[in-house]
Amino acid sequence: MTRVKPIPDGMHSLTPHLVCEGAAEAIAFYVRAFDAIELARLKAPDGRIAHACLRIGDSALMLADAFPECGGLGPGALKGSPVLLHLYVEDVDAVMAQAQAAGATITMPPADMFWGDRYGQLTDPLGHKWSVATHRQELTQAQIEENMKAAFAQLSSFDGP
Repeated sequence: MTRVKPIPDGMHSLTPHLVCEGAAEAIAFYVRAFDAIELARLKAPDGRIAHACLRIGDSALMLADAFPECGGLGPGALKGSPVLLHLYVEDVDAVMAQAQAAGATITMPPADMFWGDRYGQLTDPLGHKWSVATHRQELTQAQIEENMKAAFAQLSSFDGP
């Protein structure tokens, strides 16, 4: 008898699983915005996507259409999402521009951050929030804490426009 691996090949211990009001649209967006590769798509008898799996970089992303009758609600039904999906990439500026061209809304343009990443945020057309980053500096915890204090001191002295 062949032993089944508890974590399948190509998967990580933690895999985001999104509920989308329009999973087919989400898949098309993720292909255009993040060069996702569709690995699987399973349709329910009514045509909705019951399960899909994509690969973005070295990670899997699962998603499905909303199934409110089973408690599966997307960001639209919930009036937004408190969750950020974090994506590390080679060139954050290029990926953010690609995502915007594909239909994303940039909510925080890429900038150099106190923890050593160049980092930005966007919302995809389905309402899911993403942070996108390129790691640019190796810093110690002490350096990050010192940089954070300086960043927050700047924020507290900001009077606005």
